Amino acid sequence: MTHDPVIEALLAALTADPDNHPVRAHVARLLLDAGRADEALAHATTVLAAVPDDVAALRTAADAARAVGDGTRAASYRRLADALDPAPATPPTPVPAAPAAPVAAAVPDTADEILRQWTDSDPVAEPALGTMGAAGITLADIGGLADVKKRLDMSFLTPLRNPELRLRFGKSLRGGLLLWGPPGCGKTLIARALAGELGASFYEIGLSDVLDMWIGSSERNLRDIFATARRNRPCLLFFDEIDALGQKRSHLRGGGSAMRGVVNQMLAELDGATTDNEGLFVLAASNHPWDVDSALLRPGRFDRTVLVLPPDAEAREAILRLHLRGKPAERLDLARIAKVSDGMSGADLALVCEQATETAMEESMATGRVRPITQRHLQDAVKSVSPSIGEWMETARNYALYGNDAGAYDELAAYLKKRRR
Repeated sequence: MTHDPVIEALLAALTADPDNHPVRAHVARLLLDAGRADEALAHATTVLAAVPDDVAALRTAADAARAVGDGTRAASYRRLADALDPAPATPPTPVPAAPAAPVAAAVPDTADEILRQWTDSDPVAEPALGTMGAAGITLADIGGLADVKKRLDMSFLTPLRNPELRLRFGKSLRGGLLLWGPPGCGKTLIARALAGELGASFYEIGLSDVLDMWIGSSERNLRDIFATARRNRPCLLFFDEIDALGQKRSHLRGGGSAMRGVVNQMLAELDGATTDNEGLFVLAASNHPWDVDSALLRPGRFDRTVLVLPPDAEAREAILRLHLRGKPAERLDLARIAKVSDGMSGADLALVCEQATETAMEESMATGRVRPITQRHLQDAVKSVSPSIGEWMETARNYALYGNDAGAYDELAAYLKKRRR
């Protein structure tokens, strides 16, 4: 890294006058010319936060983003700068070209030579959006939830494991499934386990992976995500918070009208009118299914829904055992803890174990020797943790009682009726 005295002097001036945006924009360009692209990008974006239409800062940000390898961000800054000023005032700073790839060696003659070449090669690049990898777990690793597992088995696993029967009945492997229910009850974990059962890659997409501040970029992100998933079939593509991405279009007015394009793009990708979605399994999770656009729930899209309720006693005991695994503990009666923790989510139970662990650690530090987690620690922790899904249950009860004309919430209504007994 070079330290130009002019740059250092200007940085010192900015310390005394941090709101001098023209000087900061000039410093950003000087930093970029000096090969300090990360710092240049930070200063340019600081200027843009205060003056979004500063063309010079936009062009510097575009060049700096490209220099650090963020091509998508660079294109966004460049597009906005060109819209504000079609004739660039200064040509973009040239970025040193990547070194040419070495000339390949002779064609390998043995398996050992091939393996050596693979060892020296670069790893497979991660997808530009979201995270993809092996699932690492199966449904057998999840305790309880027998009804959920049965539904998943009928929807995906049985057709996959019986190809002749599937062809006989004309059962397609395409389609989508919506996991819905209160927060913290394991919807993402179930989706990952299903990918493990299918032997498919697990491609997880969050809200920030799709939404972009620039008009049209969110739709392009969604199109790229589906294209990546199709290239990696079999693939389970999982969208978290689908109610935020696929909001009811009737609710999108004014400032939310840009989201209509996202919903329309999602519908187009799920329909697969111009693409083949065979071997692409699309799952989504939502805490508020009543906010999801009804078009997304039609046949061929997220046409199957599974309610993931708070864990039953068997599942609660399994969750407690999982979070206490490997920790010093005396003989524990987890069944008793599971019994008194009715109504807690998986996240609540994780907090119970965390608080019991902290208490045992405090006692260990006070006595100078390791004190294991005891039954009393868990009992005290259960009493101190309140179930976090109460507010969700109240909202869901209203939909089950007064907004269930089409029968979408029959399963939830049955669960609530059973709990009142």
